[in-house]
Amino acid sequence: MKVVVRFFRLTAALAVLATTGCATSIAHWIVQTRDHQGDVALAHRNFADASVAYQLALKIDPKDKHAAAGLISVQVRLAQTAFAESKFEEAISSLQIAAKVSPHDERVEALRSQIEQAEIKRDIVGSNYPSYRETGAQIRRSYESVKEQSAAISAALRRFNYTYDTADLTRAIQLSYELNSDIARYTNRMILYRQLVESGVPERSHAAESLAAPASVLPLP
Repeated sequence: MKVVVRFFRLTAALAVLATTGCATSIAHWIVQTRDHQGDVALAHRNFADASVAYQLALKIDPKDKHAAAGLISVQVRLAQTAFAESKFEEAISSLQIAAKVSPHDERVEALRSQIEQAEIKRDIVGSNYPSYRETGAQIRRSYESVKEQSAAISAALRRFNYTYDTADLTRAIQLSYELNSDIARYTNRMILYRQLVESGVPERSHAAESLAAPASVLPLP
């Protein structure tokens, strides 16, 4: 953090010198260096460092189009990452940095609108169905187990490739039947989950309790 602060202080001082004509060539070199650092960080998907580098370049030369374009791209990616993690405030903050460089950028405005709409929907869902997060997490964990079941089926099929024992095929078939049954049950749970999210449900309702039970077999609506 201290290094970053020193960088910003240095670039601010050079920006002042550049306006007097005393350090124009040095300032130009620093801008190019910062642009390159930002490009390298961006290529390695190190968006945080890329953002710092482009902002440092713009501190020296606010008209640097390369740094401006790079910063907007980076901030949009940072916002998308935060958005996907439900960190709405962090996502909006990332977009605000981009908006200072390009106030009317279509990507920034579109993503900001999407995040704001998601915030509204989140508040509505949370108000109608307070335990939606916990229930959704249970459903996700159910589908994570599908990966293990699929892996077990693949393993049985691989064993048959060198054992030529049909018992391995029988095992794969049994596992496949179990997998199909589980997926059907999980799908039914998702259907009811969607209904509860859309309509709202009392915290201790019978429907909510049924949905929260991982082993329950729910009827199709």
